[in-house]
Amino acid sequence: MEKENIAVGLDIGTTKIVAMIGKKNEYGKLEILGVGKSKSLGVARGVVNNITQTIQSIQQAIQEAENNSGYKIKDVVVGIAGQHIRSIQHTDYISRNNPEEVIGGNDIQLLIDQVNKLAMLPGEEIIHVLPQEFKIDGQSEIKEPIGMYGGRLESSFHVVVGQASSIRNVGRCIQSSGIELSGLTLEPLASADAVLSQEEKEAGVALIDIGGGTTDLAIFKDGIIRHTAVIPFGGNVITDDIKEGCSIIEKQAELLKVKFGSAWPGENRDNEIVSIPGLRGREPKEISLKNLSKIIHARVVEIVDQVFTEVKAYGHEDPRKKLIAGIVLTGGGAQLKHIKQLVEYITGMDTRIGYPNEHLAGNSDEEISSPLYATAVGLVMKSIENKTQSAVRLDAVEQPKATVYRAPVVQSPIINEIPEEVKEDHNSNEKHNSTVNRIQRNFFDRYVDKIKDFLDNAE
Repeated sequence: MEKENIAVGLDIGTTKIVAMIGKKNEYGKLEILGVGKSKSLGVARGVVNNITQTIQSIQQAIQEAENNSGYKIKDVVVGIAGQHIRSIQHTDYISRNNPEEVIGGNDIQLLIDQVNKLAMLPGEEIIHVLPQEFKIDGQSEIKEPIGMYGGRLESSFHVVVGQASSIRNVGRCIQSSGIELSGLTLEPLASADAVLSQEEKEAGVALIDIGGGTTDLAIFKDGIIRHTAVIPFGGNVITDDIKEGCSIIEKQAELLKVKFGSAWPGENRDNEIVSIPGLRGREPKEISLKNLSKIIHARVVEIVDQVFTEVKAYGHEDPRKKLIAGIVLTGGGAQLKHIKQLVEYITGMDTRIGYPNEHLAGNSDEEISSPLYATAVGLVMKSIENKTQSAVRLDAVEQPKATVYRAPVVQSPIINEIPEEVKEDHNSNEKHNSTVNRIQRNFFDRYVDKIKDFLDNAE
């Protein structure tokens, strides 16, 4: 019997940690076998700030996913986010010794290795080097340079940078939870895989993932990632504003936001009031829904303005860089009432809410196809690309139960660096993807191995 390719994604967020187990069904869709969710303790704005609490939250989510699915998790692909993430555009070139020889994968690898040697700020590390378009001897807009002749090979790169200590802390938490780290992926890229169509990536689209502690942005144009950013504000600051503005406790503020909150104050009439029980026998509090919406509106406008500044920094106003497909909102914050209308009003761009159901099997639980789980679904899709056995059936696990399973070192691509092009020319497409995969494999295997070595030596 052929081994199942079971994939596991772990989304370590500021408000929740989600472990998701899935596999591809016979139709190529993602079938979710089990989900575990726990309250995230020890993470602030996407960064681990309490190792012990984070380990406990991870173990709780993994335990729940294992109980729901009947599988034992061995390794996970984890998402990296947080305010320490930044991205830069960089152009580099190599001069080839023999222009009479065709360009091969080793030339591209040489170019990427050169970019990896870029001097970063102290304590920073390059997470992703994403090649965009190539240029050979001045001829531009080449997407697949392999097999061509030329003396000077040049490429533009999207380089994602993050704090080395934050990345290692995540690795330490996962290893201490008794599982292995099989891959790292930037969270906005995982969310993009889950909710964007290839047509949108070609036309130009900005994905805005509004999480609990951070808002992630990924911009695509011509099928290629062009810009990424992490804004250190999310749903939690809206809850804090409600708590302060209405003088209520956090739990009540969160419930108010979810049940009655709206980003558009004009929708509520002046006489709409909700009553909240007082603490320890005190009088109940009456809160006007119009005031509640005004508080939410002020903070959402601030978040959207910051994201729109990043979109403009990419160059959206340049006709050649125009994002024809507009904006896609996802993450828990996308469930806020009237947020779509507010984003359209502020930016003047077409907006839709992104659900990860395009890639999910038809019989999937309705809750899983919520924007809340977009990142987790994207991480499972990344794990499927690794073609590893990330989980085994519990009935196949040998006794005693105390045995700790360690995943083998994975020699596989971790992140799809350049999205697949529209399949006009199938053969050249396959060649292009093989180039990307080869680049990914070499770079990311080294990167994950480096983190594993660091963790092992730090014992």
